[in-house]
Parts: sequence; C-alpha cells; structure tokens
Amino acid sequence: MNYRHAFHAGNFADVLKHIILVRVVEYFKRKPAPFRVIDTHAGIGVYDLDGEAARKTDEWRAGIEKIYRRTFSPAVAELFQPYLDGVGAENQDGNLQFYPGSPKLVSRLLRPDDRLIVNELHSEDAALLRRTFSSSRQVKVMSLDGWTALKALLPPKERRGITLIDPPFEQPGEFDRLVKSVIEQQRRFATGAMILWYPIKDRQRVAAFYRQISALKVASCLVCELAIDQINGDGPVRATGMILINPPYPLHDELKVILPVLCTSLGQTSAATHDVRWLARA
Repeated sequence: MNYRHAFHAGNFADVLKHIILVRVVEYFKRKPAPFRVIDTHAGIGVYDLDGEAARKTDEWRAGIEKIYRRTFSPAVAELFQPYLDGVGAENQDGNLQFYPGSPKLVSRLLRPDDRLIVNELHSEDAALLRRTFSSSRQVKVMSLDGWTALKALLPPKERRGITLIDPPFEQPGEFDRLVKSVIEQQRRFATGAMILWYPIKDRQRVAAFYRQISALKVASCLVCELAIDQINGDGPVRATGMILINPPYPLHDELKVILPVLCTSLGQTSAATHDVRWLARA
C-alpha cells in the first residue's frame, strides 16, 4: 500500500472503520464508569482533502463524499449521525474539505473523565498530533512503535477500554502482528474491547488470519467485510475487513443495517459485497 494515510483519508475503508469505532465509543458511554481509548497507529488527526496527497488519489470522493450529504432512512441516519457529526465538526462552512481521523473523532465524544491515548511513530505526524491536542487534558500523545505501545499501555487504569489497531500494512507480517496483539490484550486486559482493521487483497491469507484468531478462543469475536469491487491483489485496495473482540452485542445487528447501505452507496461495480458474522460468541 502507498502509505501515509493522507493519500487514503476518507476512503471507503475509513468510512467503515470510523463508523464502527464511533458506534463502539457511543456504547461505552452508556455506562457511567470512565473508559480509555488506545489508538496505536493514530496518523495526524485531521486530513486536508484539498491537500497534495489527497488530490493524488482522490480516494475520498469514492468514500466520505458519497455519504456526507446523502439522505438516509431514519434508522440508518441514526446510526450514521454521530460519525457524520464528527466529520461536520471539521467543516463548519458546510463544504467537505477536512476529514477527521480516529483521534479527532474519538476526542470529541469523550466525557470529562474519559481518556484517549494516541500513538504515532512517524515524527512529523506525531508533532502534528501534539499540536492538535496541546490544550487537551484528556488526550495524551505518544510516539512509539505501535506494537510496543500496546504492551506499555495495557491494562488501562480505568479497567474499561477500547483498543484500535489499524497498521499501515507497509511491512510483511502485519497479520501475524495483529494476532500477537490479540494475544497480548487477552493476557493483560481480556475484558477490553479491541478493533482491528486490515485490507483484503488475498482471500486465502485473510481466511488463515481468521483461523488464527478463532484458535485463540476469545469470548466473543465479530468480523465484518466490505468490498467495493472485485479484489485485485496487485492493485489498489478494494476490500477491507474489521475484527472486533468483545464488541457491544447490539453492534452485530447494527452492522446488518449499516453494511448493505455502505455497499450500495460506495460499491463501484456489481462485484461489491458485504458480510458480518460471529467468529466466536460467548
């Protein structure tokens, strides 16, 4: 993948990832006890869709642009609204120019006692994050290797938390690292929610990944996938997946509503597909 994330901000994979992330945070807020969100590969926080990197790919036009001003049924609109409100907060004039990454989307949802830790290894990106959150007492910015950060940050002192891991998939072995991250969290914080993102370019490798996760025998594990076109292992990413460990149980039924709408809205050909299923359920 061509990665830094500015090339891909707001694309179809971001839309799916961030809708799910926001839904999970909203469920955590339903209980009064504070929680912590740990974002291991955080990026820069906000992306300029009119910037040089975004304009080179224009991937956001096949993602957030297609749903930003679209009218949905009341049931779908209710599920999308917290996410779309987060995008709208970065575009006060109504024009879609800026796209919030996970740090910005999560930070605006936090209650006074909730906390967010954002980790970004790239020095320039980490500096931008520090600038963005310089006045926040709820957000801590770190600059470690994402996999190292996970070990250092678990368990959260609140004993309620969400871990988001969406590595750039620049290096071989990222699927194996995702499996190790689940093992690490199960060892240190087995009750925590965990959100894993990955591109789907090789169905056989992804199937092997699912078998590896299933073999860990976690209490509950939900998988969802969205493809906007035929998968081409040598071309741009056309399919993406999410694994959710210990997700809020209503999320399964919500995704049954969300995924068909995203498939219809963002799909580029008749090869567009979607799926949601439990790999494990307590």
